[in-house]
Amino acid sequence: MNEKKLTSASGIPYTDHEDTKGVGPRGPLLLEDFILHEKLAHFNRERIPERIVHAKGSGAFGTFTVTHDITKYTKAKLFSEVGKQTRILFRFSTVAGERGSADTERDPRGFAMKYYTEDGNWDLVGNNTPIFFIKDAKKFPDFIHTQKRDPFTNCKSATAVWDFWSLCPESLHQVLFVMSDRGTPVGYRHMHGYGSHTFSLINNENEKVWVKFHLRTEQGIKNFTGAEANQMKSVDSDFAQRDLLEAIEKGAFPRWKMYIQVMTLEEAKTHPFNPFDVTKTWSQQAFPLIEVGVAELNENADNYFAQIEQAAFAPAHIVDGIGFSPDKMLQGRILGYTDAQRYRLGANYEQIPVNRCPFAVNNYQRDGHMRVDGNGGRSANYYPNSFSDVRPDMSYVRPADQLDSNVADWFDRNGEGENDHYSQPGIFFREVLDQTGKEHLIENITSAMSGISGPKREEIINRQLCHFFRADISLGMGVAKGLGMDVASLMDKMPRG
Repeated sequence: MNEKKLTSASGIPYTDHEDTKGVGPRGPLLLEDFILHEKLAHFNRERIPERIVHAKGSGAFGTFTVTHDITKYTKAKLFSEVGKQTRILFRFSTVAGERGSADTERDPRGFAMKYYTEDGNWDLVGNNTPIFFIKDAKKFPDFIHTQKRDPFTNCKSATAVWDFWSLCPESLHQVLFVMSDRGTPVGYRHMHGYGSHTFSLINNENEKVWVKFHLRTEQGIKNFTGAEANQMKSVDSDFAQRDLLEAIEKGAFPRWKMYIQVMTLEEAKTHPFNPFDVTKTWSQQAFPLIEVGVAELNENADNYFAQIEQAAFAPAHIVDGIGFSPDKMLQGRILGYTDAQRYRLGANYEQIPVNRCPFAVNNYQRDGHMRVDGNGGRSANYYPNSFSDVRPDMSYVRPADQLDSNVADWFDRNGEGENDHYSQPGIFFREVLDQTGKEHLIENITSAMSGISGPKREEIINRQLCHFFRADISLGMGVAKGLGMDVASLMDKMPRG
């Protein structure tokens, strides 16, 4: 077997990997030992900044196969014909915890998807819930601050969490999802995924429809109870990572069927609530699921850091035939995610192999930290120019959007027509959860709210209970009793109307 020479990062062979050059066996070290510098300097930089959110995650590669024709809705090449396959990378994650946190924490699960298409990489960056806590991206930093560590105690704060949620009634729908057993899925293979936001599809005639993406697990839904999730933290804090990796290694490849819901532009105009509100779902009776294809994960990363930790996803990355919507959270994420990746990985993060489009990439971007693709060589770095053959392809022009208003203002997220925060949470409690699920939800909420402390404790609890009562009386009663509250007194304090 031919042995490989040990070299520095610049390819210079060296021999003393374990011993530093010094003055005698007991003397000081010499500054000239550059291998010492290289090893320590690289070691100090081995940890890139972890993601602000979704820091703890797992991922794998696979294929997406089209099984049903949706070309009447979209000209996106990955959906161009039945049987077409596209390479994919999926990354799953918890949201609030650091990289060393447990996989079974009560939390939404990130469900980020990268499709390596011939028209560029399409990133569908969603969660295992079809909704979210807030509907305006301006509130996102505040929300995440409540999920992270308190600036005084450096511990997680139930007071901050429930104070924020109680002051943001639009959070109630997602709060019920997360506090139910859906907030503690059994790994990543046994949960659904959602694009969550409303997107648009454009066909070859430039006709547009609004769309929501669903991925439904073929492994079946499985959730831990709160007690089981807490027990697993002490048994295996990396449970979900191990479960996904070992399943794929054994050939038990996890699969999800992709579906879409479609709403026409006219239907959106007359819909009883804002269809671009990410705190709400679309009725599957009114807008039935349309099957599209199957995603299968069948290849583990050879190196976690290179292929999963450095993987960068951004909702801004859409391809021809797929578009955005007026969803305010989506609009904010278009900016926020790409900016986060440039901070975390550098301006040229899309040149990292796992993020690089495997097809042609031509532009006039130059320089920047860690430019590794030749930097355009001698070619012109400006446009228009008389020398380069890189030109816009006008066949990719997107159709103009018809806006419903010419008024620019700060619109109240809880204004008239936007303020029904209780109907869907009530339906979720009454019609989606079975009796056991309802009991677990109330137990989980009671346990979580018991951690509220401080002089505002009663105020925060009463405010949140008002939201629960508005969604469903029995939900509010159950939580109030679990917290040992005087239910009769609470009912007297409830706002009427």
